[in-house]
Amino acid sequence: MIAKTLLSPQTYFHFPSQIFHSYSKLFSSSSPLTSCLDLETRLRSLFEKPNPQYSEAVSLFHHAADSSLFPSPSYCNFLICELTKSKNYELAFSIYKKMTHVHIFPNFVSLSCVIAYFVNENKPQLALGVVGSVLKRGFRVNAFVMNLILKSLCQNNEVEEAMELYSIMGRLCLSPDMITYNMLVNRLCKAKKFEKAVTLLVDMEINGCHPNLVTYSTLMDGFCKDGRMDEALGLLDEMKKVGLEVDVVVYGILISGFCNKGNFDRAKRIFDDMSEKGISPNVVTYSCLIHHLCKMGQWTEAKAMLNEMTQHGIRPDIATYTGLLDGLCKCGSTTKAMEVFNLMIQKGEKTNTVTYNVIINGLCKEGLVDDAFKILEMMMDKGLTPDVVTYNTLLRGLCCNGKVDEAVELFTAISKDGGSVDPDVMTFNMLILGLHKEGRLDEAMEIYHAMVKKGIVGNLVTCNTLIDGYLQAGKIDKALELWKHILKFELVPNAMTYGIMINGFCKMHILNIAKGIFIKMIASGLDPTVADFNILMASLCREGSLDQARRVFQEVRNSNHSLDVASFNVIIDATLKAGDVESARELLMDMLKMGLSPDVLTYSILINRFSKLGQLDEAKAFLERMIDRGFRPDAVVYDSLLKGYNSKGEAKEVVNLLQEIADKDVVLDSEITNTILACLCDLSEDLDVMKILPTFTQKTSRGTSTSFNELLMKLNELHPDLRLVSA
Repeated sequence: MIAKTLLSPQTYFHFPSQIFHSYSKLFSSSSPLTSCLDLETRLRSLFEKPNPQYSEAVSLFHHAADSSLFPSPSYCNFLICELTKSKNYELAFSIYKKMTHVHIFPNFVSLSCVIAYFVNENKPQLALGVVGSVLKRGFRVNAFVMNLILKSLCQNNEVEEAMELYSIMGRLCLSPDMITYNMLVNRLCKAKKFEKAVTLLVDMEINGCHPNLVTYSTLMDGFCKDGRMDEALGLLDEMKKVGLEVDVVVYGILISGFCNKGNFDRAKRIFDDMSEKGISPNVVTYSCLIHHLCKMGQWTEAKAMLNEMTQHGIRPDIATYTGLLDGLCKCGSTTKAMEVFNLMIQKGEKTNTVTYNVIINGLCKEGLVDDAFKILEMMMDKGLTPDVVTYNTLLRGLCCNGKVDEAVELFTAISKDGGSVDPDVMTFNMLILGLHKEGRLDEAMEIYHAMVKKGIVGNLVTCNTLIDGYLQAGKIDKALELWKHILKFELVPNAMTYGIMINGFCKMHILNIAKGIFIKMIASGLDPTVADFNILMASLCREGSLDQARRVFQEVRNSNHSLDVASFNVIIDATLKAGDVESARELLMDMLKMGLSPDVLTYSILINRFSKLGQLDEAKAFLERMIDRGFRPDAVVYDSLLKGYNSKGEAKEVVNLLQEIADKDVVLDSEITNTILACLCDLSEDLDVMKILPTFTQKTSRGTSTSFNELLMKLNELHPDLRLVSA
C-alpha cells in the first residue's frame, strides 16, 4: 500500500515538466523589480517583529500574488520554512499552494515542510505522496522526514504500515536512526507484537545503531505490562552486559510489573537491590509499592513505607496519595481511606478530580452514597469540576443501592444542554441497567432512544441488558429488534449476548430458537459457558428429550469445558425421572471421581426421585448422608419422604419423620402441610394421634407456610371427633 502511494502522483503535487520558466514571465511588464524587493522587505519586517505577525504577512503575500506580484522563489521557500518552524502549518501550506499554482518549484526544504503539514493534519498517506514527488525529482529524503511520517502512522496505530515504511527505507538505502527504531519498538510493544520488536533490536545491531536505555526500557515496559516478567528480567541482564547504566526508571518498570503480577516480594527485592546499588528511589517507585501494599490490605506496611519516603526527603505527590486511597478503597478499607483523605485536606495537599473520584467510588461501593454526594459537594467547593467518571460512579452507586429514581434525577440534571459534562455510553448503560433490574423496561428503552438521539451508539452492554429484560418480559419481537441493532452497527455479539438469548428462549420454552442460537454461537468461534450448557440440558430434559440432553452432556465431557455440580444435577434428575437408576448411580460416581461434591440440590433430587420410585431405604440413606455433610433438609425433602412412606403404609416411619421435622424446626409450606394432613388422616385408627403428634415450630416462611396451630385447626375440621381445638 505504502509503496504504491510513494509511486503514484497525488492531486496536490502535479508539477509541469518545464519547471524552470524565466522568472520575468511570472510577472506583468508593469511590475518593476523594486516592487518585489519592497514586498520582501515588508514581509521580512512583519516576520522580524517581537511578536511576529504571521497572519498579516501571509495576507500581504496573497494580496500581492493576486496582483501578479511575487517574492523570489527562494524567498517563497523561506516563508514556508519560517511558518512551519512557528507551527503555522495551514499558513505555510497556503503559500505552497500559491507557488505551485504559478509553477514556482518548491525546494527540498519546502517539500519537507509540506510533509510536516500533512503529518500535523494526521494525514500520513498524503505525506507519503509528497515523499513520492520528492523522490521522482531526484531529491533524497532523510531519516528526519521519514520519522515524521512514521510518527504519524504510529499515532494512528497503523503498525503494519509503519513497518512497511521501515522496509522501504532499507530499499532506499536510507539508514534508520535511533529515533526511528525507538518509535517502532514502542508502537510494536503497545500492539503486543513483541517478536517483531525483538527482531528490530537485532536489526539495530546489524545496522550499527546500538539499542540505548530508551530502547531497552520501552521493550521491558511492554513485557511487564503483558506479564512476561522473565523476558523483562532477561533484558535487564542484557543491558548490564552491554554496559548500559541502569537507572531508577528501569527499576521502576520492573517494580511496577511485579506488583501488577501480584508478586510483591520480588518487587521489594528489586527495590532493595536498587537501593544497595546507590540508585535512589523516586516518588514513582515508592508510590507503586505503597499502592500495592494497600491493595493487599497491609496498611501498616504501607504507612511505614510512606514514612520512609518522607524521611528520604521525597514528598508524596498527587499520584502517591491517589494510589494510596485507591488501594485502601479496593481492599475495603474505605474508613482508612477517608482518614488519609481528610489528612490530605488538612495539610493542604493538592488534590485533583481523580483523587475525588477514587473516594467517591470507594464510598459508593460500601453503599455510602449519601457520603459520596457530600464529597462531590466538597469537590465543587474546591473549584474542581466533576467529570463523566464522577457522575458515572455516582449513578452506579445509586442504582446498585436501589435508588434508581434518584439516579434518573441525576441523569436528567447532567444531560441538560449546556452542561459541563457530556454523558457517554457508560452513563446511559448505568441507568439502563438500573431500570432493567427493577423491571422498568419502558423507561430503560426511553433512555436508550435518548442515547441514540445524541448520536451515541450503544455497545454490547447496552444491548445485552435490554435483550435480557425483554426476554424476561416475554417480548420476543423487541429482543430480536435489538439483536438486529447489534448486527446493523457491526457490533460483534459476545458470549454473554448468546448466553442471554439461550437462557431467555429456554425459559420461554422456545427450544428450537434456543438451539439455533447455541449452534450459531459455536459457529462464531465462541465457547459456551457451562451455564449455557446447563440451561440447554435442563430445557431438553423438561421437554422430554433426555437423549439429546445426554448427547450435550457427553459433548461437554469430551471437550475442554468443565462440568459442574449443576450439570450433574440436571442430568441425574432427568435420568432418575426416566427410571434409569443404574445410569443415575454411575453419574453420581463419575461426579465424585471428578472431585465434585454433591450439594443440597443434589441430595434433594436423589431423595425426591428415589422416594417416588419406592426405593425408600436408599432415599433415607441419602437423607442421613445429607445431614452428615452439614446440609439442612428443607420442607421439600421431607415432603418427598413423607409421601413415599405414606404410600407404602409405613405409619411408624411417617411418625418418626413428623417428629424429626418438629425437632429440626422445619418451616412448613402449603405443600408439606397438606401432605402431613393426608398422612395423619391415613394413620391407623388404633393410633392415638394426640400422643404421636409432635409440637411443630411456630416459624413461618413468607406467604406460604403454616404454623402448628393452623395445622391443628385444619385437622380438627377433618376429624371433629378428635376435639383437637377447644370450642
